[in-house]
Amino acid sequence: MALRSELHRLGLRFRVHRRPVPGFRATADIVFGPTKVAVFIDGCFWHRCPIHAIPPKANSEWWAAKLQANVNRDRDTNARLKEEGWLVMRVWEHEPPSGAAAEILRAVSERRATSTMEGEQ
Repeated sequence: MALRSELHRLGLRFRVHRRPVPGFRATADIVFGPTKVAVFIDGCFWHRCPIHAIPPKANSEWWAAKLQANVNRDRDTNARLKEEGWLVMRVWEHEPPSGAAAEILRAVSERRATSTMEGEQ
């Protein structure tokens, strides 16, 4: 919610919890449809943050496989959306909302400028 509030404060409008590509399983947390920017907010535990992830001690083999499957699915999602022309941005849950929002604003603005320039040609 903090990131969404910050993006809104910066003047960005977006959709939440949407599938960027119809028929594709992945649901992005924040979607900028016209510029094809999909933002995923990844939890440190579930997506194996290199800074904060701590593997569970109980049933460790099962958890290792489960968490690795999440990471593999993230990579597959990134690749498939990129093939469809989307820019995928991943934000760790621990990142300050203001910094993440600034990066997202920059990316959306660049894609808007690029699509405007392409439309003029």
